[in-house]
Amino acid sequence: MQFTLPTDIELALRLGVFLAMFAALALWEAAAPARAPRLSRLVRWRANLGLAVLNVLVLRVVLPGSALAFAAFAAEEGWGSLNRIAMPGWIAVALGAVLLDLVIYFQHVLFHSVPALARLHAVHHADPDFDLTTGIRFHPLEIVLSTLIKLAAIAALGAPVLAVLIFEVLLNATAMFNHANVSLPAWLEPRVRRVLVTPDMHRTHHSVIETERNSNYGFCLSVWDRWLGTYTPAPRGELDIGLPAWRDAGSIATLGGVLRMPFRNPPHEVPVHTQ
Repeated sequence: MQFTLPTDIELALRLGVFLAMFAALALWEAAAPARAPRLSRLVRWRANLGLAVLNVLVLRVVLPGSALAFAAFAAEEGWGSLNRIAMPGWIAVALGAVLLDLVIYFQHVLFHSVPALARLHAVHHADPDFDLTTGIRFHPLEIVLSTLIKLAAIAALGAPVLAVLIFEVLLNATAMFNHANVSLPAWLEPRVRRVLVTPDMHRTHHSVIETERNSNYGFCLSVWDRWLGTYTPAPRGELDIGLPAWRDAGSIATLGGVLRMPFRNPPHEVPVHTQ
């Protein structure tokens, strides 16, 4: 029997987890920040949260159906590998959630590898600081493309509705967690990193150094980077965050600026020492 969840309950659950995670991480960042910020929260958060609200509105217009509804439709039609292989339901749910996380890993690599997609993804990396709102700072066009990739993956895998729900909740929560301006205790961080992406691990991915930026792509599970050869344990020296070509606050810390970013050339280029 396929798991179902009314749309209003789904939205309430996802919003509740998002707000609880946001509040907890914001308090943690205020109490024990890992890095001193370049810009004030007020300046950056207006742009980052503005993008997040705009993305929700764009998705409601362009792709009004939820991923859970699409997963239920795919199950009814018998689409995807997991709907064609006999297995206990709990295994299908676990596989579905884990494989969707792997899809996000490959999607992230794709958005770094294809120039046109990299221009969109630059909005995320141009954030001059690194905190929980960086995890929701994406250009609307990237969000639409990412959602289409996710729906295609759900159809190809035949991911159960419960797997999609677990994946959606974990993706939103871990995206904020691994971008948070915090560090786990030194004794705990390497233990957590063996399984999950930690802020210290993902912070390296936001380095101005290209080789470090093209590593540590995972969002939830850290094993994909280890197994697929894209893992960097730590930055080479003192970590500098952002993109060297985008340092102008008007371009990277205002809503209008970040929306125009993919369609403009960088205002200037700053050489980065990589040795």
